Amino acid sequence: MTPALDLRADAQTTWRPQLPVDVRRTLSPLRRGSGDPTHRVTEDGAVWRTSVMPSGPVTYRLVQRGLHEVDCAAWGPGADEAVAGVPDLLGARDDAADFLPRHPLLAETQARHPGLRVPRSGRVVEALVPAVLEQKVTGKEARAAFRRLVLQHGTPAPGPAPEGMRVPPSAEGWRLIPSWDWHRAAVDPKRSKTICLAMRYAARLEQAVGMEREDAARRLAAVPGIGPWTVAEVAQRALGDTDALSVGDYHLSAYVGWALAGRPVDDGGMVELLEPWRPHRYRVVRLLECSGYTKPRFGPRMTVQDHRSH
Repeated sequence: MTPALDLRADAQTTWRPQLPVDVRRTLSPLRRGSGDPTHRVTEDGAVWRTSVMPSGPVTYRLVQRGLHEVDCAAWGPGADEAVAGVPDLLGARDDAADFLPRHPLLAETQARHPGLRVPRSGRVVEALVPAVLEQKVTGKEARAAFRRLVLQHGTPAPGPAPEGMRVPPSAEGWRLIPSWDWHRAAVDPKRSKTICLAMRYAARLEQAVGMEREDAARRLAAVPGIGPWTVAEVAQRALGDTDALSVGDYHLSAYVGWALAGRPVDDGGMVELLEPWRPHRYRVVRLLECSGYTKPRFGPRMTVQDHRSH
């Protein structure tokens, strides 16, 4: 049985959405690997997350009571903002009314996971930094770098957070990480430079949350080193963009091709294949990820790079 909300929380709420919500699946794109110190799923099924809100750091705990009821308790200076943002975080703005699966695999997955929503964290910097770390490297490398940097330069999670959880650095905190710590985390100078430059304009980048899709993309892409793939990764998580497609991903196009057409395709082929689902192309990708489908395994894998000797 899941314990009740901690009455000592700085803020708490119970959200009862009209549409079903699966908390763990909806938030899984925000988790950067099983060792992510900002995201933890405990044995009781609760999802714990940390964040930096405009009002300060926060730890919050989400408990699924049913597909139409979610409890949230929060601790820290950012508690009130975090609680107020729960509906957006869990997909309240995600409108799938006009989405037609058009493919047996998508229809079957949608039926099995009615609570799968596209989250909208509203935190651009927190989506941007891990996305830049993932540029041109394996996911394993990027997750290890993110974990190391957050553990070293983040701050302790407020409240009764599970052991080892940390609040990610603020924009200024990321910008002030010394070059040797990026180096020890195996982050090459190009990626660290992109992050540090972006953090100089963090306030303007955060404004993308209130912009239309095209304007937000232009704002993000104005920073050198942030291209279409990174823009899409941020839009999916921070902006709740159901159409943001990660063109340029090392594995995605082949995966989508095999799943929907029974053959591999390149980025151009993926864009063409997904065109009938616009403006839900990212929703299609999420449904495929949750379907359990695995593409045939053959061909070269991406090589792990060691940037610490550069």
